[in-house]
Amino acid sequence: MNFYVQSLFIAIPSFVILIVIEIIVSRIKGINVNEHEDMISSLSSGITNTTKDAFKVSIVLISYAWLVENITIYKLEPLWLAVFVAFIVQDFTGYWMHRLNHRVNMFWNRHIIHHSSEEFNLSCALRQSISETFKFSAILMIPAALFGIPVKIFMILGPIHLFMQFWYHTRLIGKMGILEYIIVTPSHHRVHHAINSEYLDKNYGQILIIWDKMFNTFQPELEDVEPVYGTLRPAATWNPIIINFKHIWQLIKDAWYAEKFVDKLKIWFMPTGWRPEDVKEKIPLKQIDDPYKQTKYKTKNSSMLVAWSWIQHIIAGAMMFHLFTVMNIDSPSLLDYLYGGFLFMHVFSFTSMLDHSKYSIIAEFLKMLLGFTLLYIQGYIWFNISGIFVVGIVIYFIGSFVLTFNFYLKHKSTSL
Repeated sequence: MNFYVQSLFIAIPSFVILIVIEIIVSRIKGINVNEHEDMISSLSSGITNTTKDAFKVSIVLISYAWLVENITIYKLEPLWLAVFVAFIVQDFTGYWMHRLNHRVNMFWNRHIIHHSSEEFNLSCALRQSISETFKFSAILMIPAALFGIPVKIFMILGPIHLFMQFWYHTRLIGKMGILEYIIVTPSHHRVHHAINSEYLDKNYGQILIIWDKMFNTFQPELEDVEPVYGTLRPAATWNPIIINFKHIWQLIKDAWYAEKFVDKLKIWFMPTGWRPEDVKEKIPLKQIDDPYKQTKYKTKNSSMLVAWSWIQHIIAGAMMFHLFTVMNIDSPSLLDYLYGGFLFMHVFSFTSMLDHSKYSIIAEFLKMLLGFTLLYIQGYIWFNISGIFVVGIVIYFIGSFVLTFNFYLKHKSTSL
């Protein structure tokens, strides 16, 4: 089991505890920062991203390991200095990749999920991408490679650097004095997540705020401008898998309908949000022009459906940890991938149900079918689980489909 997966068994319970603390403190202060559907969507997005990362489903266009082997000119010692330089390079790289994801149309699809929540709380920190397929950030890590900083340092530093970005996704912590000049604080990151014109495309820093100040992308939080969260083109769904690919699907459609060939190519590399004029007329999109008139996405869900969705989410989390304990992390088998696919169908189903979407029924049926197939292939054993527990799993498959169908009949609407 690699360091990233091992660290999840500590990080995720820690995140859950902090989220619970945030909920309690917000209730005491009388500030509403959490909505059930939004939290379920955020936390489920974390499950899909974590599962995808464990499988290493990506194409590395240039690897850091290759750079170290081929361009090292000096081996930096001692270890503490190598770790320090690695951290600076990691954070510098993170700043520029983050900025690139915001500013280029086709790269926005890799990051839109993180900004899709119209709330701002610790749970939305877990909205992470499953659509980031091509990785090329190593090109920005050349300074570390020149000094021969080992790959192993980044294998450990990477997850730690990522987890360190969790805590500042909150509205409950105000400005933090002198730290505002050094690190990214909740105040800085509230600005980054806001769609107000004063705040848009600012504060890309991940740990250190100095990069934004160096490269002229810094904006302090203003006392008279309250941040409004979300995206200028609202996601309008609780399904994190759909959100992950909604933007790229729109780009594909826009490229298809564009009359000029140059626009079919240009659209991918233009600033985020750019569309050909002829396409804007043919296919108008809902966009927020005045953030202060934002109408947050809501669906009328019964308390029973919300409770059932929380149960389904907890089951998803348990399955994810079970998958990590039984799979071969270094060389996943076909069965491991099928288990991952089952987990994705599960998340797709119950988050679609919160949208009252008919796709929840389709996903739930496919999940049940795949579940029974996996049981049959393994001789009626569920990934090392056997005996009476298998009976419970069979009952769950059937019961989950029946309940999902029942909820759909009670909540169905014309929304997708």
